[in-house]
Amino acid sequence: MNFKLIKHVIAKKPYSYYFLIIFFIYMIINIILSEFYITIQYIPYYLETIKWGLLLFSTLSSIIIGFLIAININLMILRYRDSKKLNVKLTPIGFLLGLSTGICPACITGLFPFLFSLFGFSLLTLPFKGLEIQVLSIILLLISTYLLLKENKDCKI
Repeated sequence: MNFKLIKHVIAKKPYSYYFLIIFFIYMIINIILSEFYITIQYIPYYLETIKWGLLLFSTLSSIIIGFLIAININLMILRYRDSKKLNVKLTPIGFLLGLSTGICPACITGLFPFLFSLFGFSLLTLPFKGLEIQVLSIILLLISTYLLLKENKDCKI
């Protein structure tokens, strides 16, 4: 992988600003859509019943997804500026999968669980309570990052 290019899209201006803005916008959208701001209020009442390992893993996964989305979008901007063409298919899928699980897939409320329930599907019926979807999102975003880095190997950075 071209880690020099990844460092560029995270640390160099204006990409560092883009990175931070995209990361925080994704996290805010994720918190709002999953209504985690409501869920977090009830954590003190259910301290004994919370599976802290799952909550920590899902929160960390959400942060990793936000990080990878910010990198992917910066790489797409860089790619588009270099060649005026863009061939990205996995980033939007990883983005939507990341949003569909929210911060905590087991306690997610809001739009996505409602849409899933229309098809008789619940994240809680999955063996790992929706963490599989977060891991799939991370894998797709990593593949997308690799493909974008491969396309950008002609970049002069």
